[in-house]
Amino acid sequence: MDKALLLVESSDASTAGRLEKVLAIFGVACERLTVPELLAASGSATSGSKSRLLGTASAFLNLAETLDKNPEASLNWQKNVHSALVFSENGAATFEKLARQITGDSNASLSRANPGAEWVVSNELPEFCQSMSGLRVAVKGENETALVFAGAKSGTSKLISAPNGAALTRLDLHNVPVFLSTAGVIDVEALLPARVFDIRTHFLSATPVVLYVKWAFSETCWQPVETCACLVIDDPLLRPRYGYLKYQHLLNLMETVNFSTSIAFIPWNWNRSSGKIVRLFRENPGRLSLSIHGCDHTGGEFGSRKNGRLAWKSKQAIQRMARHQARTGLPHDPVMVFPQGVFSAAAMAVLKRGEFIGVVNSEVISTDPEPRTVKIADYWNVAVMNYSDFPIYTRRYPWAGVENFAFDILLGKPCIVVIHHNDCHDGCRHVVEFMERLNRLNARLRWTNLGEVVRRSFRQREISPGVMEVEIFGNQVRLENHSSLEKKFRCNKQESNASAIKDIRAGTQPVQWTATNGRIFFEVKLGPREDKTVNIAFTEPADTGFAGETLKYRIKAMVRRYLCEFRDNYVMRKSFSQ
Repeated sequence: MDKALLLVESSDASTAGRLEKVLAIFGVACERLTVPELLAASGSATSGSKSRLLGTASAFLNLAETLDKNPEASLNWQKNVHSALVFSENGAATFEKLARQITGDSNASLSRANPGAEWVVSNELPEFCQSMSGLRVAVKGENETALVFAGAKSGTSKLISAPNGAALTRLDLHNVPVFLSTAGVIDVEALLPARVFDIRTHFLSATPVVLYVKWAFSETCWQPVETCACLVIDDPLLRPRYGYLKYQHLLNLMETVNFSTSIAFIPWNWNRSSGKIVRLFRENPGRLSLSIHGCDHTGGEFGSRKNGRLAWKSKQAIQRMARHQARTGLPHDPVMVFPQGVFSAAAMAVLKRGEFIGVVNSEVISTDPEPRTVKIADYWNVAVMNYSDFPIYTRRYPWAGVENFAFDILLGKPCIVVIHHNDCHDGCRHVVEFMERLNRLNARLRWTNLGEVVRRSFRQREISPGVMEVEIFGNQVRLENHSSLEKKFRCNKQESNASAIKDIRAGTQPVQWTATNGRIFFEVKLGPREDKTVNIAFTEPADTGFAGETLKYRIKAMVRRYLCEFRDNYVMRKSFSQ
């Protein structure tokens, strides 16, 4: 398996540490080397695998000078090195000297980017820039510098550029691709800022390293099987019109533009669906689906820290959705979307041991008095696993910008968009324009429902012929063997409380599993063209004796529901029309 070599000097320890953390997210092993150690290793290398190098300008400057003076070292470099990524972390002077040596331009220099300038990701190397290809990103809050140099040597490409220079440049150093980044390396161990990760705040420190790792280690790092996508609309009843949302119009747009929608359905409304809209859902299961939006949708109902109440709420939500299905024939995805994004750590533990397979949410920080810490690295994962090892698949509003969705896709996360009915006030024109932008990304999106988002959002890599290593996140995963030969899927999942597992089944067959070091492991064999859904079932939490909500609460919940509907159908529509 390919290993990253970190070319460092004694002063580069902090940079090397940050690189190690980024590489670990993608399952890439690494080793620190000095320039003499690298040259010695290259001179004695016998394997056919080529090295991928990452490091700072100071170390690479010494290497470049050696290669220019030593023909044998240059030949070994060309033979044994695949590519390199170099960061400007030790001051402008060293980086400029390295850039001048590689470009041959004695005037190459670093320059402050123009304030407010957009950075443009090239679309000329789509295999490198992937989902970020062609995007224009207005960066905020970073110390932005650009490399300015005259002329263009053969093999030179400006991959991330502004009008006055480039932040990521591809050059050739003795016939080996070298990528120069004018920024440092993001610290993924830092706490998640502002409750969400925004690539516009970390664009130059995060994008180059992730682009390089996903390209240079494409055969060996963790990769998603596919990128699942879904639009989620919170709250609406299944009526021909709810607020500004018209279901038939929405369906027409989905078929024209190509996207799917999950209605985050409030279980309290289980007996209030229109027969006409139920038929629309039943006739278009590839476009329209239901997920579970709380239980009563009262303020902070899943922000409670009382296990008994939470367990009752969880069961009540499932039972109401079952009654809705029995009444209408409409299935639903056992995926929770928290009302107003509010949840507690206790709620996550309860849902995991209920009948839910995962959570889709905008928030990843609980409302507990002392919430769990969530780091950037946690957010970069396919799903946030900080709460009882139960996954939160993150979603974003369109105003987060298409660049944030593109970066999520680059990381291997699903593409989940959220809106409310009032976002359809212009006939869904802005929503449709955003969906069109997503579909134009250099990425193949599989538009589906939230159940399939959970089942198909995992990552894998081939560790030997016919053997796949799979990391899963939700309580269900759909494994598929598209080849003509049998395959083994060696699965693992983060699980610190393995004693709560009741059983694991692949289809109807029980699966033997083991647990060690906070993870569970099991193997599934699939024949040619075979697929199976693996389900991890947990024991239900003990009955705490919670008898249900009081009459006063139930009346307040009913009043709240009707008042919200009045607001959405009359007050908000009137305010937009004025």
